[in-house]
This record gives sequence, C-alpha cells and structure tokens, in this order.
Amino acid sequence: MIETLAKLENTRVLVVGDLMLDRYYWGEVNRVSPEAPVPVVKVGREETRLGGAANVANNLAALGCKVWVCGLTGVDDMGREVRRMLGEIGADTSAVLSDPARPTGVKLRILAQHQQMLRCDWEQAAPLGEKLLGDLLARLEPLMAKVDGVIVSDYGKGLITRGLMEALLALAGRHGRKVTVDPKGMDYSRYKGAACLTPNEHEASMVTHQPILNDQDALTVARRLMDMCALESVCVTRGAKGVLTARKSGEWRQLAAQAREVYDVTGAGDTFISLFSALLFAGVEPFECVRLANLGAGIVVGKLGTATVTTAEILSQDGHPFRFHTLHDIGETAERLRQEGKRIVFTNGCFDLLHAGHIQYLKDSKARGDVLIVGLNSDDSVRRLKGPTRPVIGEEDRAHVLGALEAVDHVVIFGEDTPLEVIKRVRPHVLTKGADYTVDQVVGADLMAQWGGVVELIPLKENRSTSGIIRKITAQENTPADPDHPAKTSAPGRKKPKG
Repeated sequence: MIETLAKLENTRVLVVGDLMLDRYYWGEVNRVSPEAPVPVVKVGREETRLGGAANVANNLAALGCKVWVCGLTGVDDMGREVRRMLGEIGADTSAVLSDPARPTGVKLRILAQHQQMLRCDWEQAAPLGEKLLGDLLARLEPLMAKVDGVIVSDYGKGLITRGLMEALLALAGRHGRKVTVDPKGMDYSRYKGAACLTPNEHEASMVTHQPILNDQDALTVARRLMDMCALESVCVTRGAKGVLTARKSGEWRQLAAQAREVYDVTGAGDTFISLFSALLFAGVEPFECVRLANLGAGIVVGKLGTATVTTAEILSQDGHPFRFHTLHDIGETAERLRQEGKRIVFTNGCFDLLHAGHIQYLKDSKARGDVLIVGLNSDDSVRRLKGPTRPVIGEEDRAHVLGALEAVDHVVIFGEDTPLEVIKRVRPHVLTKGADYTVDQVVGADLMAQWGGVVELIPLKENRSTSGIIRKITAQENTPADPDHPAKTSAPGRKKPKG
C-alpha cells in the first residue's frame, strides 16, 4: 500500500467543475430566542474552505498530486478567495475564468455542538454561454498534454454542459487520457464515453428508474449505467452500505463501508473520486483504486465539514500510531511535530540484516531529541550503492522491522541514492550519521546550517556490520561437511528432488 500510494506524488490531474467556497460558523446553543421558537447560536469562530470541484482539487493536493483546475468564479471577493486558496495548495488556475454574470458559489453552514443546524446557499445555476465555452476550451487544449487524466466534478451549476463534455471527451481521447465523472442531474447521456461515473445510490436509482434495495439491485443499476453511457466501469457509493463497483468485463465487487464513526458526510464523494481517479491515472488496478478510495472516504466522514485525507491517514487505518510514510506526507508529519514542540532527529541508511550495531546507533540517535525519523533506502537504491546481491531483505520487511523498534518513530522509504530530498521535507533539528563519516561528508549538512540544525556523529560498535554477517554466513555455507557428521540432504525415505 505504501508503494501504491507513493505513485500519487507523480500523478498529474486536471479537475473540471463547479468551483465553490464552503463557509462555516461554529458555535454553541444554550438558549431559545425570545423572538421566535428557534435556537440561538453563539458563534465562536468562522472558517472558509474550498468547496465543490475546488474541494476535489484540495483532496488531490493533500494526496501529493499535481493539480490543474478549470472552472468559473464570479467577479467578486469570493471568487478572488477561491483563486487565492487554490494557489495556496499549489494548483494551477490558468484555466479558471471569471464570469461577471454570476456570483461565486458559496455554501454557508451554521454548526452548534458539532451538528449542522442550517445551510444557506449563494449561487446562480445557469448554462455556460458559447463565448465562455470557447474560452475554456482554448485554455484546456494546452493543458491536456500535461496531465495524466481528467476529473469532472459536476455540481449542476451550469458549467458541465453537453457541449463542454463532448469537447472535453474528444480532446481527452486525442491525447489518450481517461475522464472520470462525479455526475449530477437526470441526464447522464452527456457523460457518454467517460471511463467511469461515481454516482451515489440515490442518484443512480433516480437516473435508471430502478429502486436499489440490495446488492443485486445496485449491480443491475451499475450495469445499466455502463450500457447507457458506454463506460469502462461504474462505482455506486452507498453510504453506510459501502460501495459497489462493476466493470465492462463483467467483474464486480461490493465493499463494506470503512467509517468507524460518521460525523459528517459532506465532501465524501469528492474524496472518493479524487483518490479513485488519481490512482487509476497512475496505473493502479481498478479494484484496488476502489478499495483505497473507500478507505479514504471512510476517514473523511469521521471529520466535520468539507475535509481531505492524507496518505498517512489511509495507511494508519489499523488504528495504531502511523509509522510508515511516503515522501509527500513525511513533510506534513514533520511540520505537525514541530508545531507540537518536538525536537526532530533524522538519520538514514539501508538497515539490511539489522544487528546490534544498528540498534545501538538508533537508540543513540533517538537520545538526541524527542522523535526519530528514519530514511530507508529502497531496494533499487541499495542495489545501486552496494551491488546486485543486496539487499538481502526487501524494503517492505526492512521498514516493518525498523518500525517495530522502540527507538524509531517514523520510517520513510526513498528511491534516490541520497536522502537529500527527504531531509528538505523533514527539516530536522538534528541530523545523525555514524562516526566513520566526517561532518563535511554528511549529505544535508549544509542545509542543516541554513535552518539552525546540527549534525551529530554517533560512535559505532566495533566489528558489527551487515557485510561481515553476510561473509560469515557465506563462509559457513561453503565449508565442507564434517565426514563424521554428514549433513542430511533429504528426509528419510524420500528421494532428493531433481534440480
């Protein structure tokens, strides 16, 4: 799973859809109004989050994807806020246009005691005009060659017209890009030719005029949608019943819901299509995409309001403190630790055939701070550094052995020959290396000086090395057998197998 989610960092996704802002007033209710029989909310704080298709972009960015956004905002303060917030997450907004004829969509939610009490919408749902359609398509043409796939997030506000979908699907087809759609409305024919649709159970039932009472009904509806829209697959999200996915090949799966607690289903569909699509565009097997997207959506519904999920949260679904990281989320983890006032120590190595020298080195490293993050060379990286016979132990097993040690708090696998990129993401307070190095030989020592960190050299146990262990094992294997005690080559009464 670590390896699969790591692919998201190199995935490039274009999001086309209705851009919105989600605003929140958080407060408490302690009395009823004397003016009318309604609760009075004493507002404690306000918050603004990206909503609609902008939340899809936010989810992708949180997963480490590179994101391009295409959509409309009004010529107003809210529109400028959408662009600013998209810029903050690193999204490219060159295909976001302003329409003076419509306001930027805003949803205001008022919450008290962690419950949503009221929602107010500011919007104008109007079809996209021909001029704006032409302008958007002109912006999309050069972007298509830069991305791996397209997500259409249709909130029914007028952007996703038949004309836009036909042109977008044709453009994606010419570049060999898949298009996935979170649909809206009663006419799905405009999505014909997309790779996958992800309607919820109620939407799928309404469009096909088929009640969904059980898994078989959901499968029937999914297959009907595939036929109607010439799709490769359909994912019907079913709330507490999980998600049913069916493919053109005839294969299908019903996955149980993964949420431990459900606080708010807002934005769960955005998380599902973001994670499913990004993995699909990265070449991950489709049913595995659904499984991980289902996990991600289960995490999001346990949060209040429009939310995102990280790869770290997905990997920690077993309920234990998360120890294994991708290059993307290790930076977020380190930043959280800094905010908590923790002193971060970083070290790195191959850690093949863990021995007493390694254990003492890691204990001594941890003693230099509060949290120890270990950068672990991938298998390919070890082979380049130490030759084709190494590592003896694969990266996944090496990571799990390290993660089981009391001294090690977090492990991140890196594929480069040096941990320089990991060090840049982590920005540790202390960087440790074995005393067989000098400070000027330590990768990242110059960076440590830039942000006030220190490099510490740890004394090593003598006569302890993985290479030494391997030589000893090899020598024993090549030692002739004692003629008085010949080694048994097979079980009594059984012939030695050929070859």
